[in-house]
Amino acid sequence: MAAPAVESLAVTALRSVMLRVRDAAERAGRHPESVRVVAVSKTKPVSLVREVYDAGHRCFGENYVQEIVEKAPQMPEDVDWHYVGHLQSNKVKTLLSGVPNLAMFEGVDNEKIANHLDRAVSSLGRNPLKVLVQVNTSGETSKSGVEPANCVELAKYVKLNCPNLAFSGLMTIGMPDYTSTPANFKMLYNCRTEVCKALGIAEEQCELSMGMSGDFEQAIEMGSTNVRIGSTVFGPRTYPKKQSD
Repeated sequence: MAAPAVESLAVTALRSVMLRVRDAAERAGRHPESVRVVAVSKTKPVSLVREVYDAGHRCFGENYVQEIVEKAPQMPEDVDWHYVGHLQSNKVKTLLSGVPNLAMFEGVDNEKIANHLDRAVSSLGRNPLKVLVQVNTSGETSKSGVEPANCVELAKYVKLNCPNLAFSGLMTIGMPDYTSTPANFKMLYNCRTEVCKALGIAEEQCELSMGMSGDFEQAIEMGSTNVRIGSTVFGPRTYPKKQSD
């Protein structure tokens, strides 16, 4: 009898993450299925992404246009791809035409990028693209995102002026050392309350994308519906050469 296949490190790590997600959701009195796990495979080969896919995971994220347009055609069409973070407007068509199964864009940080996405979706004739407005909750100049005071205005703009985009919620990237994580997450939670009130929508219809490898359990306990897990699943990132979005 052949020996059973040895599970890869990434698959083992993913299973551990999913258990931690379940436990965090249950501590918060939520159903585990209310939290989406985006496996962010930045700098990792498509072969590793495929291992995680073959273990049953379907939601993957990328931060660079170059990487996602290379990987997406090599993966099955039922992958739900998320583009996470800032995007230059001149890369919008490359992204959308190269990834027809892009499920969500996590990073609308100004009206200009919203307009470019809206026009590109229309020209390609694809279904409306789900988008999250990125909020800079930490106040760091190095991070993209609209200021919290302006999140309602941008969310309203997307919902009312971009018919080819489906406003789906808010996202943020916390401080790298996690010292201000609770404050960042609380701020995004409060932003959602204001946005939902202004748009007249239920909070259950407005996602919160917050939490990464180092703080996703706390994010879930504070209301996150979408966590972006990279290195905890795929291992430390390697940067062989400088990339741009």
